[in-house]
Amino acid sequence: MAGIEVVFDFDKTIIDDDSDRWVVEQLGLTDLFIKLVPTLPWNILMDRMMKELHSQGRTIKDIAECLKRTPLHPKIISAIKSAHSLGCELRIVSDANHFFIETILEHHGLMDCFAEINTNPSLVDEEGKLRILPFHDFNSSPHGCDRCPPNMCKGLVIERIRASAFTKGKNRIIYIGDGKGDYCSCLKLKEEDYIMPRKDYPLGDLIRTNSSLIKAGVHEWSDGEELERILLHLINTVKSEDHSTNIGNFSPLTSVDLNSHAVALSAQEPFHAVIEVPH
Repeated sequence: MAGIEVVFDFDKTIIDDDSDRWVVEQLGLTDLFIKLVPTLPWNILMDRMMKELHSQGRTIKDIAECLKRTPLHPKIISAIKSAHSLGCELRIVSDANHFFIETILEHHGLMDCFAEINTNPSLVDEEGKLRILPFHDFNSSPHGCDRCPPNMCKGLVIERIRASAFTKGKNRIIYIGDGKGDYCSCLKLKEEDYIMPRKDYPLGDLIRTNSSLIKAGVHEWSDGEELERILLHLINTVKSEDHSTNIGNFSPLTSVDLNSHAVALSAQEPFHAVIEVPH
């Protein structure tokens, strides 16, 4: 049976906001953030914000409690759990950071659904301050992609996921995202793959503008309910196509009932950039 990799962006895809912006606004750093945005790369800027929070007496627990209030549509939760229960391998490729992502996933009981988290590493230093580091060290080993920010090329991550998935017999990718940073990933996908860009967000605009460069099938979504419906439909479609092919190898081709696959819709230890999640 064809294996399916479901790859999620995190900000404005799994959560219905940007985790960096959420923490900055909720913890009162908006003015400083706006002042520094023109002067620093985003990844370095967020590390600077964490230093500022620490200087104000904010603790790791304060940041975690703030993150737990980040909006997450209940249908996103059920979509993730359903995809995992159907045997898909789920991964995250995000320009957020590991502490933010892990805190939110654990709060919603989703951590065990993901095989891997690819994001900017973070650590708590000896002073108890959260530090955020780049996924790609752009000083010692720049990734060389002019489409992506210097700290992370998602396209390179997708190439590695594809190579790893192929050795495990997982040969289809469903990629779900919203932003400009997801576009490079989409250029790496093949005709048998699917892209799920969020409606009215930059990724969809880039795909429409450069449609000749996109090989994968495109299915837009607008909210958690639509994401769940489309994702489960695509998973069922892939499974049904594979089932039909297997039947055809042994007997005359017969129709496959999609309902046979239906699912009800209803300090100082670093957090590493690529996290293999044990099961």
